[in-house]
Order: sequence, then C-alpha cells, then structure tokens
Amino acid sequence: MNPAQVDAYLRRLGVQRPASPTADALRELHLRHLQTVPFENLSIHLGEEIVLEENRLLEKVVGAGRGGFCYELNGLFGALLGALGFEVALLAARVYGDEGRLGIPYDHLALRVGTVDGGVWLADVGFGTHSHYPLAYEERGEQRDPGGTFRVVASGPDAAGVQGGTFGAGSAEQGDLDVFRNGEPEYRLETRPRVLGDFVAGAWWHSTSPASHFTRSLVCSRLTDDGGRVTLSGRGLTVTGADGTRDTRELTTDEEVLAVYRERFGIELGAVPTMRRSA
Repeated sequence: MNPAQVDAYLRRLGVQRPASPTADALRELHLRHLQTVPFENLSIHLGEEIVLEENRLLEKVVGAGRGGFCYELNGLFGALLGALGFEVALLAARVYGDEGRLGIPYDHLALRVGTVDGGVWLADVGFGTHSHYPLAYEERGEQRDPGGTFRVVASGPDAAGVQGGTFGAGSAEQGDLDVFRNGEPEYRLETRPRVLGDFVAGAWWHSTSPASHFTRSLVCSRLTDDGGRVTLSGRGLTVTGADGTRDTRELTTDEEVLAVYRERFGIELGAVPTMRRSA
C-alpha cells in the first residue's frame, strides 16, 4: 500500500495519520473502521466477484465506498496497519455455529497486531457484532468492552479430539485460542500466521455454498457513533441503541431501501440487491 493509498484509506475512516503505531492509535483506527466501513455481503447477491488482492480491495472499500465481509475487511485493515508501522499477522479462525460445532477451515480472518509500546492485540473489524476495541491478545481474564465482556483462552480438543499444536515456550504462537463474548464462544483462532491468499478457498465457499449463511442472508451493518448499531437485513431496518433498545421496521419501496444504503451506509446502488437463491 503506497502513501497515497494510505492517505485515501485514512480519509475514508475520517482519521489523521498516527504519529506512531501505538495501542491508542490502533484503538482509534479500529473503532473508526467499525463506524465507517460496513460489514456487508452485497457482492455475493449482486453477482460481483470477490477478489482477495490488496488493490482490488482498495478499489472496493476506499474507491467505491463499500464494505465487505471478514476476508475483505480484516485483510485490507491488516495491510493498512502494516503500512503504518504496526506488526501484523493474519490469523485463521473457525466460527462456532449451532450446538458448538466449528465451521470450515479458514472460516474467518482476524489480526494479531503488535504496537511500539509493547502491546499485542487481537484486532477484528470483520465479524459484525464484536468488540469495539482490540482485545489484549495475551490476557486470559475477562476484558470489558462496549461490545460486551470478552475472554481469549487456550482452547481444548476439537470434535475429533485433536488439540491445537504449540510452537515453543515464549512464542506468540501457543496453540489454538477460543474467543468468547458474554460467555459464549465466537471462534477458535489458530495462531500460525497466514497470508491473504490462504483464505481464497474460504471466501469462495462462503460466496457459493448453499450451506453458507452468507448465501442465505442479505446484510449490511455498521457501528454507530453513539455505540449502537444500524443493520439492514433484506428490507428490514434495525436500529439498536447503545443501551440495547431496538427499533425495527420493514421498508416497503425500492426507493426507501436505496436511500438507507446511501444515507446510513454511504453505499450508492443502482438497484436493490435481492438474495440469490442457492441450488
């Protein structure tokens, strides 16, 4: 990512270039990303190709003012952080589903980020409803955040009885970790660093499989400046306050839907997306 691209990305987020890659700078960038770049799967239902390449993601998120899902959002955010001097590792995760079942390999992409003031953080701007700020990667107790109470803990064996491997004492790569929110497991994180191309198969599966929740739903969501959330699911608009109060209404016309995409999410569309029917 060249300096002009970094500056354009920062303008998209509405922040100044940080003087140094500190924990405070990371917190600001993380929060502003959640507030300005929506979590959305519109490309799947608009017939748009999802390409996990930095320049293509910049074109989409920065150039076209769009959002994306985890591979796109965390993949591009990781590139921005790296260009700003943070130490960044892309990590693969498997999301917990019904009855505690783990999803496919490369189900999710999250970031391990090191800062010059000695911190190591779990950053994730691509999971939808999650922590507003990065989580302390090496902390094993409760971490309170506006998005809930989180824990990052060593995982147990998976359904096949396999324990995530360890990579040596003192290493940041100490085997699989489970991320909990409000007492419920969200995903199992592998600590071995990956590259963006490793996630292509996962992105393809989520974009095409009838078993993927992304092919069976149409969503656009972002954090609001007051700590709430605005979400458009199909034609259903839900505004959640920071106190948890919810206001939901159904949009009846295409004009209303397009106006919400434009005014609430900054996304200009020529036609209303409709959910693609999977075979």
